[in-house]
Amino acid sequence: MSLAIEEAIDWIHSRLPFGSRPGLDRVEELLNRVDNPEDKVPTIHIAGTNGKGSTVTYLRCMLEELGLKVGTFTSPYIEHFNERIAINGHGISDNHIIQYVEKYQDLIEEMDQQPESAGITEFETLTVMALDYFLDEQVDVAIVEVGLGGLLDSTNVVKPQLTAITTIGKDHTEILGDTLEKIAFQKAGIIKESIPVVTGNIEEEAFMVIDKVAKEKHSSVYRYDKDYKAEYLHPDKQWGEVFHFYGKAGKLPNVKVPLLGRHQVENAAVAIQLFHLYCDMQQIHFKDRDVYQGLAKAQWPARMEKISDEPLIILDGAHNDHAMHRLAENLKKEFPNREIHILFSALATKNVDQMIGLLRKVPNVHLYLTTFDYPRAIELTKMAHFEDEKTELVSLWQFGLGEILEKMSGDDLMLVTGSLYFVSQVRELLLNIGSSDVE
Repeated sequence: MSLAIEEAIDWIHSRLPFGSRPGLDRVEELLNRVDNPEDKVPTIHIAGTNGKGSTVTYLRCMLEELGLKVGTFTSPYIEHFNERIAINGHGISDNHIIQYVEKYQDLIEEMDQQPESAGITEFETLTVMALDYFLDEQVDVAIVEVGLGGLLDSTNVVKPQLTAITTIGKDHTEILGDTLEKIAFQKAGIIKESIPVVTGNIEEEAFMVIDKVAKEKHSSVYRYDKDYKAEYLHPDKQWGEVFHFYGKAGKLPNVKVPLLGRHQVENAAVAIQLFHLYCDMQQIHFKDRDVYQGLAKAQWPARMEKISDEPLIILDGAHNDHAMHRLAENLKKEFPNREIHILFSALATKNVDQMIGLLRKVPNVHLYLTTFDYPRAIELTKMAHFEDEKTELVSLWQFGLGEILEKMSGDDLMLVTGSLYFVSQVRELLLNIGSSDVE
């Protein structure tokens, strides 16, 4: 009898207690048992502290304009579990998930009997499932987002045609190291022999580490602001940003991305550079309009996502201090004259004090700190020392949401930020409210 989809997903989640266990032994063992799809799927591999997800989306949308069948493997999901493994933006079907779970259950049970391969994690299992699915569906190319770090991340089994490192910031320091150099070394682990690497806007000390690894691997480096550039112009009238792109092929004027934030310009520039390199390597003829039209279609939930105009409600999963710094800068630049109400929660493993400190420096800010239903969510007591006239604690985020909506006047802005797990829970509620002014 076939599994139900809930049972299949529960089984995948049952691998979660094994946690994050860097190393490739378990994932390679399972790949061997399913005939090594990683050797047969053409891939582009993307690492970085922040910006990976939107870079994947921009690149996918441009490649789709060429009529290609593009797989994506991303995390975490915002709306549906299935969206982590997708083809041309459509998540893997429930039937396919059931099919692969039924295929893997016995194999993983056998592996669990062997000390060297026991305890494969949820993410490792999904990595194999994604590659297996992409091979079965014969995608033209799969864009694979690194889960954590790079060198020892389970996605580092792919044989990429191109790699990219979007940003380097401090996150997961307990696993990746406590300096930018150590983190950069882990991210640079995705660089493969003679395979080009595109780097985003990365600080000098981190870039030097990446450059050294690339030289050892004889890999060409395409560096932001040197080999390709983005000149920021202004916010788009509707929503998003406008910039000029400069690359080997010359200037692309007035490129628009539908996501708000200056860092989205940098992410889009990385994606355009990857797109140009991929087309050159594959000898695919493309037109400038493929770039413009592709980027215009990009959507990435919970990344400066506007879900309501009146009142103005924005969701942004700035889930570490590097992302929070960029978010705070964006708020100052894009909304200098608005009262800003922020509902925030995060995972206890993050540098929460620093993130809250950055939000408190935003002008005209009213901050609501809360917790949410998730195993690693921060407890309210851990944030109590911030309570003052512009920062309050809210025991139930649903009440905090209601309080903010009642207080807001016409020109105010409400922002929900912090952990993507938190933001996705709030997003679901707001979209279900389904009022006429929520898009």
